[in-house]
Amino acid sequence: MESHIELRQPLSGLPVRPPVIGERAPPFRTRSTMGERKLEDFRGRWIVLFSHPADFTPVCTSEFIAFSRAYDRFKALDCELLGLSVDSLSSHLAWARDIEVRFGIRVPFPMLEDPSMAIARAYGMLPPEARSSATVRTTFVIDPEGMIRATITYPMTVGRNVEEILRLLEALRVTDRSNVLTPEGWRPGNQILVPPPLTFGGADQPHHEDKSGDWYYRLGNL
Repeated sequence: MESHIELRQPLSGLPVRPPVIGERAPPFRTRSTMGERKLEDFRGRWIVLFSHPADFTPVCTSEFIAFSRAYDRFKALDCELLGLSVDSLSSHLAWARDIEVRFGIRVPFPMLEDPSMAIARAYGMLPPEARSSATVRTTFVIDPEGMIRATITYPMTVGRNVEEILRLLEALRVTDRSNVLTPEGWRPGNQILVPPPLTFGGADQPHHEDKSGDWYYRLGNL
């Protein structure tokens, strides 16, 4: 079975526009190392969908080892990991087995196949005219409602930072839950930023937790 995806119809022959932050993630159904998977299977949970150029490549192997080691931390944040590449299911199974034999790491999350590159193209990981997966190393953070909340794209030569993806996920959860903002480098336990006021009256009110800040920059604690 090839990857199946419901594409939005292009207008006037133009290619399908890739989704952006704040839009709904394109639905898909495809085979994986853990059976058939659909995006809808994970509704109600966060998803980190990450693509890689090819199986049996060094940078991708390092990433799958890191994601596998951090899997319990993602699960603690009610988040599922989904790895994707254009390689076949048989290739995924062989690679996952090789990672387990060589590095003692069992990949605990589904590795999705996308041999027709339909999912990669629908998510904007590849241009419509691409004939190879050489540029694919993109991460999508999808919220429990199925909306894209963040994207990160790396070149083939540079591996992702799994700690940063965890930090990003934690920050998104905090800002949703508490209606706050997070400053540069924020980590759980650090101070947050209070959203700036939208009226003159609100701007005149002092913020009791940070008297050094101005109306637009106020630190606070959760």
